[in-house]
Amino acid sequence: MTPTPHAGLVVATAGHVDHGKSTLLRALTGTDPDRLAEERRRGLTVDLGFVWTTAPDGRPLAFVDVPGHHRYLATTFAGVATAPAVLLVVSADEGWRRQTDEHLAAIDAFGIRSGILVITRTDLADPEPARAQSAERLARSGLGELPAVAVSARTGTGLAQLRAELGALAASLPAPDVAAPVRLWLDRAFTIDGSGTVVTGTLTAGTLSVDDTLRLAPTDAPVQVRGLQSLGRDVPRITGPARVAVNLRRIQADQLGRGNALLTPERWWNATTVDIRHDPVAPGPAGASATPRWLPAEPLVHCGTAATSARLRPLGEDTARLTLHTPLPLHVGDRLLLRDPGSRLLLGATVLDLDPPLLTGRGAAAHRARRLAAITEPTDPAVRLAATGLARRHQLAAMGYALPPPGDHWLVDPAHAERLTSVLAEAVRDHAAVHPDDPGLPLAAARRRLQLPDGVPLSTFTGPGLVERGERLYRAIDAERLPPAVAAALERLLGHLADAPFAAPTRQRLNELGLSGAALALLVRRGRLERVGALYLAPGATTRAGARLRALPQPFTVGEAARALGTSRRVAIPLLEALDAATLTRRHPDGRRTARDPVPYLS
Repeated sequence: MTPTPHAGLVVATAGHVDHGKSTLLRALTGTDPDRLAEERRRGLTVDLGFVWTTAPDGRPLAFVDVPGHHRYLATTFAGVATAPAVLLVVSADEGWRRQTDEHLAAIDAFGIRSGILVITRTDLADPEPARAQSAERLARSGLGELPAVAVSARTGTGLAQLRAELGALAASLPAPDVAAPVRLWLDRAFTIDGSGTVVTGTLTAGTLSVDDTLRLAPTDAPVQVRGLQSLGRDVPRITGPARVAVNLRRIQADQLGRGNALLTPERWWNATTVDIRHDPVAPGPAGASATPRWLPAEPLVHCGTAATSARLRPLGEDTARLTLHTPLPLHVGDRLLLRDPGSRLLLGATVLDLDPPLLTGRGAAAHRARRLAAITEPTDPAVRLAATGLARRHQLAAMGYALPPPGDHWLVDPAHAERLTSVLAEAVRDHAAVHPDDPGLPLAAARRRLQLPDGVPLSTFTGPGLVERGERLYRAIDAERLPPAVAAALERLLGHLADAPFAAPTRQRLNELGLSGAALALLVRRGRLERVGALYLAPGATTRAGARLRALPQPFTVGEAARALGTSRRVAIPLLEALDAATLTRRHPDGRRTARDPVPYLS
């Protein structure tokens, strides 16, 4: 296979119908971008065309030719949306026209900020008036001042300069991130004999390789890359920006179409409701009916090659909520184009939140508008964490937030962590006040108090004043200290066991000593008592019992064991069962037992 071509430039054409976009590309590349018989018969581009050539320095240049007629505006958006740069074409003999305005509005909406102004048909008229008029319009747009080239596709005038400008433009654009997640919006899907399903699109960033497994939006079906082509060559791997053809396994061409996208798994958010910040609503083009100052309640939303209807709810002066009819794979910071077919309003918008909260209660929309107005950098994860308190790392990655290096599975807002740390300290303190004999707050109760999702470590919020012991959380001052009453009762019990270590007191005697169930549980957790069934003995009782029983003639009965331990059958039976479970004794079918030596730990 040939090596992966180095990154070049993908450029979309834009401009009014009949201003010579397709003719210009034919002159630049030697290939006709109008591939349909209808287009050649009518001399009118109705679908996207794709051609390529090379810059003077050998850098590949790929072009997406778009229709200029208003009737095919949705197709134009599909071609422009994924291009990193544009050739804005204005004819010298007609100058700036209404469709040029609409294309420029789309360019602004999609956030394209690089390109070249091309004044065509200079063999028919002086290019200077059209260039001056175009420069004035561009100055009010996001493109600003562009390099301008006057050309004639018929005579060849200016084509060499245009090629040089294209090469300079390609060299000046920052290289996209080769490790970025892939989102390849599809513009064509077809079948090739012997190869199967092939799709094409503009790879804006990231890397595609043969045998990659991707997901198809919006269905989330898995697909696998069987082969790759770029600019007519087979390649094992391709990085953006590039025009690519992808041969797919596991799917038929009739299951695919414009508006689908190939995605890196788990790296895009399948959005159905999004909060946006929209561009100012500008006056309509010269000569057109006035653009309404209100936003359409049901706009068409364009993103990549996809388009879907939506419901729009205004929130603030420049913020709104979109409920999409068809989900779109999005990142925060993505640019959308909102279109009102009735008024021909075109409006750009930036995605601020892909999983916004429900709007319930009086004033909820106004409050939400204030929160959205404060967002200055949509991809900063602090924006999301400030709203949610904590979030899973993989969800933030799928939403497109710029994350710190890999670490914990959960990210926590510092202010939220401080609040929960305070709440937890208060909960432990309150529990200790109500339960002085057992001041440790159970970990499960602590998690419920903080309403922590599964997987979020409680230790994130324990702070320096709390200590975890077993399954409980203590204030540091309570972690080792026993309540005075419990300490005194323990001393009395251990005194009783000093002369008769296996004479476990009855439940009634324990109560008389002042040891409640909570106090006994505390002493066991602290290692100050050993529990054997329902019995309570000094620490290490089972180990000492096993040593004493090994001195007996083997095997031995329960009665013999009780006499050797100086206790009753009430104590001997549960103690022997504990020794059986610890493999320090072995019970025979006749009820007798044989003591075993303890198995040493292997280092």
